[in-house]
Amino acid sequence: MDIQDQLKQDIQQAISTLYGTTIDEVTLQPTKKEFEGLYTFVTFPLTKALRKPPHVIGQEIGAWLQENSPVVSRFNAVQGFLNLSIDDAVWLYVLNSILGNPTFGTLPKKNESVMVEFSSPNTNKPLHLGHLRNNFLGDSVSRILEANGYDVVKACLVNDRGIHICKSMLAYQKFSNGETPASAGMKGDHFIGKYYVLFDKAYKAEIEQLVAGGMDKEVAEKKAPLMMEAQEMLRKWEQGDEATVALWKQMNEWVFAGFDETYRKIGVSFDKTYYESNTYLLGKDVVDEGLEKGVFYRKDDNSVWIDLTSEGLDQKLVLRSDGTSVYMTQDLGTTDIKFQDFGTNRMVWVVGNEQDYHFNVLFAILNRLGRSYAPGCYHLSYGMVDLPSGKMKSREGTVVDADDLIREVTAAAAEAAEQAAKSRYDDMSENQRDALFRMIGLGALKYYLLKVDPQKRMMFNPAESVDVHGHTGPFIQYTHTRTKSVEAKAMQNGLLTGLLTQVAIPEGVQLHELEQQLIFLLSQYPQRIADAGAAYAPSQLAQFAYDLAKTYNQFYAEVSILQEPDAGKAQIRLAISQAVGQTIRKVMSLLGIEVPDKM
Repeated sequence: MDIQDQLKQDIQQAISTLYGTTIDEVTLQPTKKEFEGLYTFVTFPLTKALRKPPHVIGQEIGAWLQENSPVVSRFNAVQGFLNLSIDDAVWLYVLNSILGNPTFGTLPKKNESVMVEFSSPNTNKPLHLGHLRNNFLGDSVSRILEANGYDVVKACLVNDRGIHICKSMLAYQKFSNGETPASAGMKGDHFIGKYYVLFDKAYKAEIEQLVAGGMDKEVAEKKAPLMMEAQEMLRKWEQGDEATVALWKQMNEWVFAGFDETYRKIGVSFDKTYYESNTYLLGKDVVDEGLEKGVFYRKDDNSVWIDLTSEGLDQKLVLRSDGTSVYMTQDLGTTDIKFQDFGTNRMVWVVGNEQDYHFNVLFAILNRLGRSYAPGCYHLSYGMVDLPSGKMKSREGTVVDADDLIREVTAAAAEAAEQAAKSRYDDMSENQRDALFRMIGLGALKYYLLKVDPQKRMMFNPAESVDVHGHTGPFIQYTHTRTKSVEAKAMQNGLLTGLLTQVAIPEGVQLHELEQQLIFLLSQYPQRIADAGAAYAPSQLAQFAYDLAKTYNQFYAEVSILQEPDAGKAQIRLAISQAVGQTIRKVMSLLGIEVPDKM
């Protein structure tokens, strides 16, 4: 039973019966906490047509519903707000429909596919905090879309070419003395990142020296010997110089090995990986097509452009005068290839908001070109992540890399857990404790980065993220362990033999307000999945998980479960407890977060 649908039908029937008229749509909203009830119907819009005060209309409709609706038990009308309470037997009917459905929350197959492209690292540095927000968003959105019934392809485009890559390569040539990640005792991505930083330091020293000699700073930045050598290395790479390509391949192998280790650690994987070294020449045929269709135009210097001023954008270069590509050219070609490979109905790019304009232009061009997939293109824009110490900068080596951050939150989780109740872990082996603290630490990190609306810039505080008493991952993980503890004690006491799939509905049953609230929240789970999928917003599910955990903890504190003398009431409360635990596990899984059974 969908209570809201039933209520809407009954309200329509009440209006028809009482007043001989109908309304186009019945809208319900949550009842304000200071009033009794769960759903509120606003009667103000009916006053003109019915020529009655809003509170009178509310009283009349409420009385009719109390007498005739199978779901309404009580009502109160406050001015133009009709607040409706739901019959307790109905709540238990809803609970049984949840308990008896092991796939509750998984929506029907849509027979549509979506590609979600995320991560997109550069091969000159390790993954950092900003990458983590990107990866967690992309992974969670993929899981949520799959729960919504879509076939999902997770894709990654690796930026493995360009001047920034050559900077690391040149620094390695000059400063490495032949060391390797193995000889240096470093992960491959950290090893390469070290040389990116070394290049920047040496490059800045050259600029300072040239400026001290009287050269203008902007000229010095271009004429510095290291920059000129890096540009030459890029030209050699593009020409296929054997030694340059061999060095590039070796350094990329080291980086990819490091990336893979981090991806495994954070539980992220991809169905398809594209490499910019294979795609950077794509798109020129799209430019030719656009010229033929009159979508693009050629300037006197032979460069190719598009005028998007009618879309509120500007004129955009799509091919340089010397015939070389720009990023937009590459993206046009790569997007075509992705569609040819998978033919998805939608494509989602998880990319920071500094690229908002780029994607507006890309989608406008695809529409102008008449691409069938263009209406399904979406940029999931997200804000940057800052630390209390300030903005991160890769070149200066001030980035907080992903591996260090994971270690930090894992250590913080271990410290917080052991300070709270060290003896609780005495029966665990060292490996079990380490695995548990990693689960808590990674859960804290993921939840903290996902609970904020993607479009908002955010501040990450590692110590705050592992607090088990706040709006955090560990708080929700701990709530799950509480439901498992209740279940285990109930089995020990002979109150449970396994998973409850139905409960008896006693005559004249009366539920505690918190029992009603929990069943209501549980019933909302499928809609919350649908809403999060439509908005590409894991933050909505994070909030739902928190609301469920917070309400359960109130319930646990105020309502007796194991000590309830009435066997029927005890079974109902145990069923609610089990359903909450199972739902928390499902919701957190959609965020990419594991929940422990003991904590």
